[in-house]
Amino acid sequence: MKLEEIRQEIDQVDDALVALLERRMNLVGQVVAIKKSTGKAVADPKREERIFAKVASKIENTNYQEPILATFTDILKHSRAFQEKKIR
Repeated sequence: MKLEEIRQEIDQVDDALVALLERRMNLVGQVVAIKKSTGKAVADPKREERIFAKVASKIENTNYQEPILATFTDILKHSRAFQEKKIR
């Protein structure tokens, strides 16, 4: 496969990731509404532990474990920041 073909595939994956991340943030918005009405805290360390464990268990190529878990760390960090901003 040529470099340009690989990059085109990467672009397709990026498009799918954007759509999925937007879908995830829509759901986070629903979580905000529930947390706001119930007074629940934004941070849920036990939930985050479960997310990381589940993600780690799904990674087939262990060479990718560190960057994938780092990506999820960022996703959760930005999700919390979004929630904090919306709950105020």
